[in-house]
Amino acid sequence: MLVHICCSVDSHFFLEKLQKDFPDEKLTGFFYDPNIHPYSEYQLRLLDVQRSCNKLGIELLEGEYDYESWLQAVRGLEREPEKGARCEVCFDKRFTTSAKKALELGEKKITTTLLVSPLKSQEQLKRVGDEFYASHGVEFIAVDYRSGGGTQDQSRVTKEEQLYRQDYCGCIFGLTMQREQQNKLMDEMFSPISGQTLPSSIEERLEMYTTRNALEDENKEYKIVKQKFLNYRQFNFKLISGKKDLLEAYALSYSTLPRKKAQGRIEFSHNGIHYLNREEIKFITLLTYNNLSNSNYKTLKELIYNPLDFNKERILRNTLSGSDYDLTPIIVVNEIPQTKLSIYLDAKAYEDTKEKLIIFS
Repeated sequence: MLVHICCSVDSHFFLEKLQKDFPDEKLTGFFYDPNIHPYSEYQLRLLDVQRSCNKLGIELLEGEYDYESWLQAVRGLEREPEKGARCEVCFDKRFTTSAKKALELGEKKITTTLLVSPLKSQEQLKRVGDEFYASHGVEFIAVDYRSGGGTQDQSRVTKEEQLYRQDYCGCIFGLTMQREQQNKLMDEMFSPISGQTLPSSIEERLEMYTTRNALEDENKEYKIVKQKFLNYRQFNFKLISGKKDLLEAYALSYSTLPRKKAQGRIEFSHNGIHYLNREEIKFITLLTYNNLSNSNYKTLKELIYNPLDFNKERILRNTLSGSDYDLTPIIVVNEIPQTKLSIYLDAKAYEDTKEKLIIFS
């Protein structure tokens, strides 16, 4: 039986149940999810599914990540709700490809871990699966592992196996509406030009779960826990001297302005820190930045495109302000300007939750 797999949270529990209920079937996993966006999220889910299948002794095949063709398939359905017409088109595409893969492998049965997802309609999945049985001759096995306490068992397995528990289906359109309803920033879509790994980002989680897998290979004990923290995203920033001269500048992480704009002049300096006469904004030179952070940036452009690790920059902020909770704009420039300055800074600091890897010695 070919088993279409969407994520480890659904697949681990689902595959365990299939192994018990279909002991004579050789199960083959098929990870085909071109709907998952961004690609780093796709990589993260695949990584965890690979780990899960290895634990269960199940072969895993990876389908093509043809995201562009998926976008074409759901065009015009972007604002459809979860379990609506867009989901059905998405199922159609994934079932068609899964059915073709099953035929290619000589399999006569297919099923999908989507059946156990509380975000999906089992009736909708069964209807699509039956249509494929009629058109492709591949039987769709519509098992129900949700009822009878199945959802609770799935949560237990997820916790015990320390699986990656994503909080959206993978679809950018579903995520957009979900975050709109939650009135939350869709920070999953942030990818800074610097390539810096942002806190609680998909890239940070990918690094953490890769480390987790390495720890398991080394038989080292670990625990994944959640913690609340103050997160930060910077949308845009620019510094204008006089009326229109754009200055090369860099704003440290956790720099915020309540009204997104401030104007003023440097009022005084102390210990290499230069203070604007408005909004408590601080300026330092690139030389001071290098000295305090033990770095060796030759130009501001180099700093902008290849900044320090986020945590190292937090340490630098603490050195300059004396607090881990300081949100004052700290701006790095080549030379301290003596003209009237206009600072445009659109950024947000907000309460968030992230995962942390605890390694036992």
